[in-house]
Amino acid sequence: MTTPDFNLLITLNAVLAEGSVAKAAKRLGLSPSAMSRALARLRDTMGDPLLVRAGRGLVSTPRALELREQVSQLVQDAEAVLRPAGQLDLKQLARTFTLRSSDGFVENFGPALIARISAEAPGVRLRFVQKLNKDSASLRDGSVDLETGVISETTGPEVRTRALFRDHFIGVVRMGHILSQVEITAERFAASSHILVSRRGLDRGLIDEALQPLGLTRKITTIVSDFSAALALARSTDLIATVPERHTQALSAGMHLFPLPFPAPEITISMLWHHMKLAGCCSALIRAA
Repeated sequence: MTTPDFNLLITLNAVLAEGSVAKAAKRLGLSPSAMSRALARLRDTMGDPLLVRAGRGLVSTPRALELREQVSQLVQDAEAVLRPAGQLDLKQLARTFTLRSSDGFVENFGPALIARISAEAPGVRLRFVQKLNKDSASLRDGSVDLETGVISETTGPEVRTRALFRDHFIGVVRMGHILSQVEITAERFAASSHILVSRRGLDRGLIDEALQPLGLTRKITTIVSDFSAALALARSTDLIATVPERHTQALSAGMHLFPLPFPAPEITISMLWHHMKLAGCCSALIRAA
């Protein structure tokens, strides 16, 4: 199979954009005869006249009209690939970035992030979507630009990560709850009624594993899939929600918070992106964030 002459794309783009051999020649800095020869090659290669005479002028064929936008984009993409890498001007960046995060992220960190982006990259728009699982497929296919969360064994090897902050779990109950008025021991904590947060619907989690060495098992009354639901229930019942403090700070406002009366593991919240899908403009967003 003969390798196509990709230089013809430049000529084709000029012809389709100008709709005139003379104007296309002037745009490319060619003589009219050289442009005519290039157009002849294009017609022969594509099997279409591209420009046909109508009265005193030329008009584009249906095939030429169909290809105009596609060819223009191809040429722009090729020029971008071949252009020397330079410092991205965030002030000139105009793009929508999609960020996938767990509940609580937008409420806690959204306002500061939006303010920073507005100041440094005013043309950038953020789209926040809910993180329903830890699958990396959305990062691979480019439907999500950035993601926040805890790195797990399901995180693909092609995903790049950067730690954002450490967080620890606390207990949260409604104001006036009995635990807001007494000393909280591990035994008293375990004996109370709890809300378990499990996106996968499991019946135990990190807190249960932390209680196990003490010979304690907490009483789980209900299981929900996210921290916002857990805190909403705790706010209007006598149930205890155990949540990461920093990540849910805005959601737990007006409630009674207390440190866990036993050693519990910390978690690291990280930022994740796909190394092939993350272009220079997206890496600039990371720096701004």
